[in-house]
Amino acid sequence: MYQLVERLYPLCRSITGDGVRETLKTLKNSIPLNICEVPSGTAVFDWTIPKEWNIRSAWIKNDRGEKVVDFQDCNLHVLSYSIPIHCKLSLTELKQHLYTIPSHPDWIPYRTSYYKENWGFCLSHEQYTQLQEGEYEVYIDSSLEDGSLTYGEYYLPGETKDEILISCHICHPSLCNDNLSGITIASFLAKSLKEQSRRYSYRFLFVPGTIGAIAWLALNESKVSQIKHGLVLTCLGDSGSFTYKKSRRGNAEIDRAVEYVLQQSGQAHEIVEFSPYGYDERQYCSPGFNLAVGCFMRSPHGTFPEYHTSADNLDFITPEQLGDSWIQCRSILQVLEGNRRYINQNPKCEPQLGKRGLYEPIGGHLADETYRMAMLWVLNLSDGTHSLLQIARRSRMPFDAIARAVELLSEKGLLVEAE
Repeated sequence: MYQLVERLYPLCRSITGDGVRETLKTLKNSIPLNICEVPSGTAVFDWTIPKEWNIRSAWIKNDRGEKVVDFQDCNLHVLSYSIPIHCKLSLTELKQHLYTIPSHPDWIPYRTSYYKENWGFCLSHEQYTQLQEGEYEVYIDSSLEDGSLTYGEYYLPGETKDEILISCHICHPSLCNDNLSGITIASFLAKSLKEQSRRYSYRFLFVPGTIGAIAWLALNESKVSQIKHGLVLTCLGDSGSFTYKKSRRGNAEIDRAVEYVLQQSGQAHEIVEFSPYGYDERQYCSPGFNLAVGCFMRSPHGTFPEYHTSADNLDFITPEQLGDSWIQCRSILQVLEGNRRYINQNPKCEPQLGKRGLYEPIGGHLADETYRMAMLWVLNLSDGTHSLLQIARRSRMPFDAIARAVELLSEKGLLVEAE
């Protein structure tokens, strides 16, 4: 996963353009993405697909002809969606188009101007303070013209048409935690799910933030009713503890599943309530859709100083944190896959397990006593109304122990799945 982040890191992404296409092409090497283009000017609910932006070169030269800022050194140096410009300015005039972070003088900020035509440069405050009075030549070789918005979609059919949605944003340039981590984990989840049997169908969306999710929802309203659970993945490579932002519903199955998995992990974590600000969960959870989609992350946006700066780089994330995040995501999906309801076929008092061979050593990675207790919990609560997740939460037992108990009891005719 970290190696994929390294490959994607140099690409200059925005909400449209060739950087997004190149990113999706790279992902297509490992998962069969369908790459979709939505023409500029297309109405998507209250929004309109903007003009496509691409950039080739940009720099600022001092009056000695020296480049003091160069897009080739860091693609964060240019205000995203800057219009093309070539002119000479005084330092006072130039400063109106410069952005820095005085509190972190060696970091470059990430700034955008998607829906208002503008131009600008982002630079470290150290660079800024070294600018001397004089005339500066400014050059941005960009294009802002009719084209399209590009997004990637991968649909993985399962036993049922009910879907789990996994969504991540692909519009940020060289920022690793936000959100190359989410992109990478989503693609590796897709690869792993492709190799296993699936109860649910899965829909993976790699979309530009906000406008991409809005576009997909506008163009795919007929598919939305199939989405039963969903996660937006972001900021999953840093060393912060896990944070889960609930869906708008607040007590959806996805909310309970994530909370249970994080509790079972034994790691520090935080569960926060839904708010209509953040990532694309706010589009999926808008009142007209109200999908059961939460946001899974480590450090939330804006809570770490490296957020939207050049310090969100390859040193800020680690392979270990990416791997741990992937494991927790897989565990969440496994809970959703296995979360069914059963009916005890011998509900009047406990069935005699010994004569059925269920008190003999069972083996496995958990102690036999764990499985025995799991069987007793499953038998007691399998009345057709309790799901396995409810049983696992109430018993405070590992979900795989509960699932194994169901398997053993079903083999002996003591359980049937509720309709």
